[in-house]
Amino acid sequence: MSYQLEGSLLEVCNCNILCLCWVGEDPDRGTCDAAQAWRIDRGAIDGIDVSGRVIALINHIPGNVLAGNWTVAFFVDDGATPEQQEALVSVWTGKKGGPVADLAGLFGKVKTVQRVPITFLVEGGKGTLRIGGGMTPIAEAELLPIQGATGTTTTLLDTVFSTIPGSPAYVGKAALYRRNSSQLGFKDIDLAGHNAIQGSFRFTA
Repeated sequence: MSYQLEGSLLEVCNCNILCLCWVGEDPDRGTCDAAQAWRIDRGAIDGIDVSGRVIALINHIPGNVLAGNWTVAFFVDDGATPEQQEALVSVWTGKKGGPVADLAGLFGKVKTVQRVPITFLVEGGKGTLRIGGGMTPIAEAELLPIQGATGTTTTLLDTVFSTIPGSPAYVGKAALYRRNSSQLGFKDIDLAGHNAIQGSFRFTA
């Protein structure tokens, strides 16, 4: 077994609620510009312990999500060793197969891979994501879940697309979503009240 990973996802994009990519439709703005981060609570890749590490990306999806050709930039938290970084990037670029390779198969151009400070917090259902440090991080977001009639978080199951395949995803709203990414060749974003997704994952291959 090349990897076994368990943890949590935080995801935001510029689509309205909810992101149409998850149900296989075209983005409601024509393109989708997102930030995603996966925190590994427990896991190993080819025997390398990656527990506590975070891998994140920002992306530009030029049309229907399933058509692929995404442009992406990868970020690994700066607490990772070079060995851990290499292992994580190998999984998220599809080199280790398994469920993450299905996602990686949609990537077209990878612009950069960087080690940066990453903040990934989930407290009382509220998620906080910051990719990069300083006063103007590369991406930052505050995520709040949407609750259904019974007070439980609204859930997506068995969607045609997922960044946590095999696991339920919890629909939410981003109180803010900012991306300062023009220096990397991506558009800058400053939005509130748009799509957010949270969830847990278990990936094995």
